[in-house]
Amino acid sequence: MSSTPSSQAQKEIKVPPMGESITEATIARWIKKQGDAVTIDEPLVELETDKVTLEVGAPATGTLSEVLIKQGETVEVGTIIGRVTEGTAASSQKAIPETPEKAPQEKQSTAPYVSEDVSLSPAVRKLVAESQIDPRQIQGQGKAGRLTKGDVLTFLDRGKVEEAPEPIPTPSKPTLQQRKEVRVERVRMSRLRQRVAERLKEAQNTAAILTTFNEADMTNIITLRNQVKDSFEKRHGIKLGFMSFFVKACLVALKEIPAVNAEIEGDELIYKNYYDIGIAVGTPQGLVVPVVRDANQKSFAQIEKDIAAFGQKARDGKLSMEDLQGGTFTISNGGIYGSLMSTPILNPPQSGILGMHKIQDRPVAVDGKVEIRPMMYLALSYDHRIIDGKEAVTFLVRVKECIENPERILLDV
Repeated sequence: MSSTPSSQAQKEIKVPPMGESITEATIARWIKKQGDAVTIDEPLVELETDKVTLEVGAPATGTLSEVLIKQGETVEVGTIIGRVTEGTAASSQKAIPETPEKAPQEKQSTAPYVSEDVSLSPAVRKLVAESQIDPRQIQGQGKAGRLTKGDVLTFLDRGKVEEAPEPIPTPSKPTLQQRKEVRVERVRMSRLRQRVAERLKEAQNTAAILTTFNEADMTNIITLRNQVKDSFEKRHGIKLGFMSFFVKACLVALKEIPAVNAEIEGDELIYKNYYDIGIAVGTPQGLVVPVVRDANQKSFAQIEKDIAAFGQKARDGKLSMEDLQGGTFTISNGGIYGSLMSTPILNPPQSGILGMHKIQDRPVAVDGKVEIRPMMYLALSYDHRIIDGKEAVTFLVRVKECIENPERILLDV
């Protein structure tokens, strides 16, 4: 690599701090290549941690002159992974000298021997020259053994027939192992996927996880939403979804059953007097849980705005560590993917998680009559070490009551 002129300063590209709990990251991909022109703050490289994927921007305008760490390698916070040379953005790669075109080699003469015998007619002489054959190889059938045009054509046709095609090799039958290798694709797990796997297995190995189920009649909440959704969106600039109702319903239940909002640390129970509600979001990189802070202090509109913003950031890969840290309780909506019922797994160190599911019309008994109602199965997974069965069932019943009678949410009863 050529040296950089002293008049052009270099700026280092470092792995930035990403939170107290994160000390390293993986180079997911280089967005720019070495030698590319860049402008200040333009994304250069994508880093992947066990929680988020983030982009590192250019420290200056100029050229990405050095890429020191390759894609897929793991680096610690503060590591220098490349350099940008300030100045006019131009390629730092050495120019490849042009090689003068070589003069075409003289074609070796492949013309066969052509007899100068005047006995060859002009037509025969032209044909053997064009066909590049030696006329002495052909037995003439003309008068006095002279070579005719017909003799040459017969010779050429006989040569084509006698040319045997090359045998096509028969491929050997692939072994079972070869067939398997062709049909599979090996992809290294991302750091986020590895961390999610570790945390979920940790939850199973540590907590005493149980799940209790119930179902909610969504008739009243659907009716209320339909009545106010247009005016709600016009006033607040955001659509009214079902998630804000469930967040509010969980807040009512959490205040009544504080153990669901608590966690175990060593031999102590930590009861939290704040309500940071995590909303599980699926992304191509894996599951993430951004947190709605102090949800009990926010309106329906603000909760919907927070959730919408998190969804957009998750799709764009822009979630920050601050968005994901903490959380006292989690809600996961498998219904958006069509799940009718599931057993959600805890998000450690939390002690409870609510699973929402698909709204489906089902026959139910109402005042002694069978009616078709829009029903949703609800699931609460909880840590039985801190939450008793009675508390878990009561919590879920309270959520059900708030959803079926939305006025309970507004009155906080």
